[in-house]
Amino acid sequence: MSQIDTFDPKKRGNSKSAPSLPGSDYDLIDTAVPGVRFTEHLAQTARYAEQLTAVRTVNHRLGSEHALATNFVHTGRPVSGSTIYPSLGSVVAHERGAASDQVPAYMVIGYPNISRGPGFLGSKYGYAYLVDTESGPAGFAPPEGIAAARMAARQKLLAPLQGRAPEHSVRADYEEAQREALRLAGPDFLRHFKLSEEPGAIRQRYGGEFGQRCLLARRLVQAGVRFIEVSHNLNFINGAGWDTHNEGQRNQHVLIRELDTALSALMGDLQSKGLLDRTLIALGTEFGRPGQFDSGGGRGHQSAVFSLLLAGGGLKHCGAFGETDALSGKPVAQPVAIPDFHATIYAALGINPSKELLNTSRPVPITDNGQPIRALFS
Repeated sequence: MSQIDTFDPKKRGNSKSAPSLPGSDYDLIDTAVPGVRFTEHLAQTARYAEQLTAVRTVNHRLGSEHALATNFVHTGRPVSGSTIYPSLGSVVAHERGAASDQVPAYMVIGYPNISRGPGFLGSKYGYAYLVDTESGPAGFAPPEGIAAARMAARQKLLAPLQGRAPEHSVRADYEEAQREALRLAGPDFLRHFKLSEEPGAIRQRYGGEFGQRCLLARRLVQAGVRFIEVSHNLNFINGAGWDTHNEGQRNQHVLIRELDTALSALMGDLQSKGLLDRTLIALGTEFGRPGQFDSGGGRGHQSAVFSLLLAGGGLKHCGAFGETDALSGKPVAQPVAIPDFHATIYAALGINPSKELLNTSRPVPITDNGQPIRALFS
């Protein structure tokens, strides 16, 4: 996501001129926090600036390869040849569990990916996922024509074969996850995915497909799911996604507007239900974009500095944290490493970011020396 075109705007540039003029591709607007400005396509979110913080100085040194950076932003550690580290969601599932025994602790509304997974924590702390907000996750309802009595008979037949795997083995880990899935299967869990139960005005306020995913996330929060990751732009509504090279920049505003609609609706909805201070929203991306345009009028990749966002969660918000240079190319004040951003999330959720987890017999700290952003807690 291009920070200079969203939450860290600078002087107005021009991607269409010859030669192109570096800078933000859109006009700047004021927010509810004096002195904090976003770009024009974030007008609705700007009204909630007092309840959010755009962390403008996030950075890492993994370069600009999508998969490596995505993994790093999810796990807080670079890819290792010997260890698969757990994602944020899996660590939260491990440490906090679900708020209700009727739902899983961790869900993904998007495609499965190892970067989102439980790593060495094991599949018990993995996620249930869905890509279709209308049908819910697959595998949690019996096949058509299979009555409840027949399902119960099948589970009874399976029971003697379970529990034979060696303790802490991959097979035992899988069996535990299977039992959990069987326990959750059925109408009590699947009813949370019925967006048709929401008033029409609420669904309209959230907007398109991404907004409907965010609305579903709010329902899952209310049901007791502890951590939900929602992917944006699975359907590439602007033709290029957030990877705005060359022509991709031309319709980037379509994505930003969809994000603006959904994020502002989610914040307003949670606030109206008294849930915003108890629900932490984190907006992520694997890296940012340079202030300069490429030869085709788009932007390349940049990990030297970019913006991530936190909202709600009982934090002391300030609209924006950190300062970057004239073209948002490097931090000038208050740099924030990815482990620091993770530590801030964990601390907000009541998890000690220095606690050690066990990878077999080897202790692994939850974060790689991450320190919470103190200004958000004082």
